[in-house]
Amino acid sequence: MEEFELSADLAKPSPSVEHTKDWRQTEQRSPRYQGLAGWPRADVLSALLDGQQRAIHCVHMALPEIERAVDAAVARLEGGKGRIIYVGAGTSGRLGVLDGIELGPTFNWPDARILNLFAGGDAGMKHAMEGAEDDVDLAGRNSDDAGFKTDDVVIGIAASGTTPYTRAVIQRARSLGALTISLANNPGSPLLEDAEIGMLLDTGAEVLAGSTRLSAGTSQKAALNLFSTCVMIGLNKVHSGYMVDMVVSNEKLAERAAKIVASVTGCGDDVARDALANAEMDIKTAILQVNGHSPDEAEKMLAEHNGNLGAALNSNN
Repeated sequence: MEEFELSADLAKPSPSVEHTKDWRQTEQRSPRYQGLAGWPRADVLSALLDGQQRAIHCVHMALPEIERAVDAAVARLEGGKGRIIYVGAGTSGRLGVLDGIELGPTFNWPDARILNLFAGGDAGMKHAMEGAEDDVDLAGRNSDDAGFKTDDVVIGIAASGTTPYTRAVIQRARSLGALTISLANNPGSPLLEDAEIGMLLDTGAEVLAGSTRLSAGTSQKAALNLFSTCVMIGLNKVHSGYMVDMVVSNEKLAERAAKIVASVTGCGDDVARDALANAEMDIKTAILQVNGHSPDEAEKMLAEHNGNLGAALNSNN
């Protein structure tokens, strides 16, 4: 096994709140909210909502970095072999898991091309695992098991930007040539430097000091949503604003798929349903069939255009 040396500071224990450096804004208490517990409930809710709105503003400020990450990720993934790998602990790690899980049903992204490296494993998803986020040895074992490749896209998420588990995995992945992307909520976070592309989501102090499931978590979820959705658009899984690669797994989605086919082709609902049944509920194939192509022709056209339905339709004109 290849020898790999971690950054020296990863061996140090995480600082306590009392000894946290000033730059870790997510751990600080804002004087603005010091008397929060005694406020009228309407004011408490307003303060919490203000924090959520600030989170979205921070995502807006990070759009240039998100765009860079999307461009780089599409270039790695369009060959059809690379994986999207989310790395994290606690709330940040759970948000990565959530984002990855949704890619399957929404875009028919293969299970084999999604991986979540979560400090504490499956047990940590439901219950706090003391010390898991500091376990650099576990990060090494998980990295070995993952077997990072150059066409992989590895996304490290940590509000603090200092989580040893997440930093160690990102460092390993980068050393092996994978594309590494990081999200953190503190300016100067080392995790932002560990990755090839760092996204700073500068949410500042939380309304509840240190509760990063609030503003920091909202900013991470929004940024991940933007990133993964834009990547899927770049990989030809969206046409005319529709999810044309979605998995049709229930009656509601079957009806949605029929409406997509009807909208794109201009056919009636019954024709759309018949085409979907003929195409084994594959929306792209059904659309091409309505346009007069056999299932084999539709499959060939999509393969020739790398799954781009628009290009396949235009090639018929």
